[in-house]
Amino acid sequence: MIRYILKKYFLIFICLLLSACSGTRHLPKGEKLYTGAKIKLASNTKINDKGSIKAMAENAMRPLPNKKILGMRPRLWMYMKAGENPESKFKKWLKKNGEAPVLISSVKPGVTAAIIDAKLFNVGIFRSITQYEIVEKKRTASIIYTSQIHKPFIIKEVLYAVSDDSINQLILSEKDKSLLLPGNDYNLNQLKTERIRIDNLLKNKGYFYFNPDFLVFKADTSDLNQNVTLRLTLKEDIPEEALSVYKISNVYIDQDYSLDEASLERKKETYNYEGYAFNGLETDMKIRPKVILKSVYLKNNEIYSRENHNITLNRLMSMGNYKFVRIQFSENTSAPRFLDVKILMTPMSKHTFRAAFDLVSKSNNYMGPRMNIGFLNRNTFNGGELLNLNMAGSFEAQFFGKGKDLYSYSWNPQIELYFPRFLLPFAIKRSNSIYIPKTRFSISYNYLKRVDYFDMNTFQFIYGFKWKKNIKIEHELNPVNISYTSISNKSDAFNELLNANPFLKKSYEEQFIAGANYSLIYNQQVLTEKKIQYYLNFTSEIAGNMFTLVKAIGGEQVSSENPSRVIGSVYSQFVRLSADGRTYYNFRNKNKMVLRLFAGLAMPYDNSAVLPYAKQFFSGGPNSIRAFRINSVGPGTYNQNVENKGFLQLGGDVKMEMNAEYRFTIYRFFKGALFVDAGNVWLLQSNPSDLGSAFSFSSFSKEVAVGAGFGIRIDVSFFILRFDLAAPLRKPWLEENQRWVADKISLGSSSWRSDNLVLNVAIGYPF
Repeated sequence: MIRYILKKYFLIFICLLLSACSGTRHLPKGEKLYTGAKIKLASNTKINDKGSIKAMAENAMRPLPNKKILGMRPRLWMYMKAGENPESKFKKWLKKNGEAPVLISSVKPGVTAAIIDAKLFNVGIFRSITQYEIVEKKRTASIIYTSQIHKPFIIKEVLYAVSDDSINQLILSEKDKSLLLPGNDYNLNQLKTERIRIDNLLKNKGYFYFNPDFLVFKADTSDLNQNVTLRLTLKEDIPEEALSVYKISNVYIDQDYSLDEASLERKKETYNYEGYAFNGLETDMKIRPKVILKSVYLKNNEIYSRENHNITLNRLMSMGNYKFVRIQFSENTSAPRFLDVKILMTPMSKHTFRAAFDLVSKSNNYMGPRMNIGFLNRNTFNGGELLNLNMAGSFEAQFFGKGKDLYSYSWNPQIELYFPRFLLPFAIKRSNSIYIPKTRFSISYNYLKRVDYFDMNTFQFIYGFKWKKNIKIEHELNPVNISYTSISNKSDAFNELLNANPFLKKSYEEQFIAGANYSLIYNQQVLTEKKIQYYLNFTSEIAGNMFTLVKAIGGEQVSSENPSRVIGSVYSQFVRLSADGRTYYNFRNKNKMVLRLFAGLAMPYDNSAVLPYAKQFFSGGPNSIRAFRINSVGPGTYNQNVENKGFLQLGGDVKMEMNAEYRFTIYRFFKGALFVDAGNVWLLQSNPSDLGSAFSFSSFSKEVAVGAGFGIRIDVSFFILRFDLAAPLRKPWLEENQRWVADKISLGSSSWRSDNLVLNVAIGYPF
């Protein structure tokens, strides 16, 4: 009932949103609404990369027109509807939150044309001419800019004429890494980037006071061949210290630095450890000096290096024990060309207690409260270890519908301990990564009560590592991942369901898993300036091989018909692979297009006939195919009736999903989305229970479920509440020639809405 009401008002809201007027009827007399500009490039010769040149010119277009949503301008309509001098509170709110019209009279196309020519000059088009034309309609006007361009000038050669011989030799030593290559187009931004690259090179070689502004590129152009010769020189009157190499003299480390001005004057005792001076007595050290020094790469008497500077700063911050880390440098008064270093660390509170309570609502109409209580110790053994004690509990039930008598509850205590280093029985070389590696130990227990079905107890132990190569690449390896699940208090209804479905029964029997897993995440979303960002999450898992090897050495033959046991339980043996790839295309107006492809394959073998239930793939739900209820799609052409099965759904060995979502801003933190989802799960081979068709490359495309919908998101950065309303377009369990059901959509029919519309309420974006 609650979900039905939400869906009803969600539809009403969408209709109101789409019916918003354009706002052009109330413009001042004689004025026209500016709707934007287009640019055309004209040339007498063929130009290869017109796309990037056009994009450069488009960045110069100002002002921006009023924002449009699905062809409408709701914020402009709000502003105009409020009137010139609103009196009521509602109209004042409309005025405040609306958007004033951008009028053609406020546009200065002559100025914009000059800026376009300046932008084109920066990419090697030195003699462009931009003209404009105003295109007027009844209530609107737009502008067409036409730029007459030529081929960009290319770089003929780069000459190095730096007056300081030592600096010149350093630059020449890494000339092969230069971004300025003969034959490339001239580009001002590339020149700036090259100066920064050279500055970083010099900073890593001890030139502490050098600055990229001290480097000057002089250009000599040839109109005949349309090329340019670049000559790198030093700016005149550079300070002497900028041309000098500096070394590290003394390193002072303060673990208890405060931003309080009084603390700056407070004198502290000094404790010396391996040549480093720690502020405070030995007994005052919150984290042992030996642990701190694993992240300090600035060493006495070594040449200053910006790389070591950044590694030190980032590794100390990534320990998770400090609010701020600052590194101050000052010249040593008694030793010329030497720097004293102060590493100032402001600690976080050692202990943190947190509690969270929320209400979970699933698309299969189950809902209920969830609570999470946690305690964090950031320095458990005085080595920067993070101890996390967590207790979670939840309750869910279907208060309306066919499953209203079914409910479940669970509680899940967990202990996690992180060490800021690799804990291994052998030594490994220290990495130069700016991110500190971590070793993780985790012990957890989960009790799940499915009333009128069963009780489930799960114990899990994990020993593993997390580390980052750089800001984009993250690894996680768990060489030991052991879980044991036991099911008790099985009801007659549950046993009857299992007996009727041997596949499901087998899935619940094999619940002892001992193996290892690895995941790799490549994420370009941290590079916020990139127009196109890529994301890849590859995971792999293998289990049971060690037990099978031991059995084989002992002369025991392992097979799924007569599976072997460990500690009285059948152990699972399988391999599981998955890849989640995404592309984020960022538009100039901050809207975004997201494409996602997920592929997963898992295969049981030797001691196992089917995958454990927890390792199967599922499809459908708020982060999957949103037009179908959670975990209700497949396998293959099988039709799952979630209401009749209660909490149980069927998974598969193979999963393929594709998603496309266009995200746009409605108003400030109020976002919208249009999306299409497609996919399914399959078994690798036919099952006696006739659970749909097995996966086949020749037929799987005919068994894909498809859905589409509209979403509203409240995005306040630290919290995202998502509402996605979707309907199926293709149902794979129907007869092959009747699977497309888009022609049966009937929003006016309450029975159609009840059977087909799915409202997903979730936290965070789906991908």
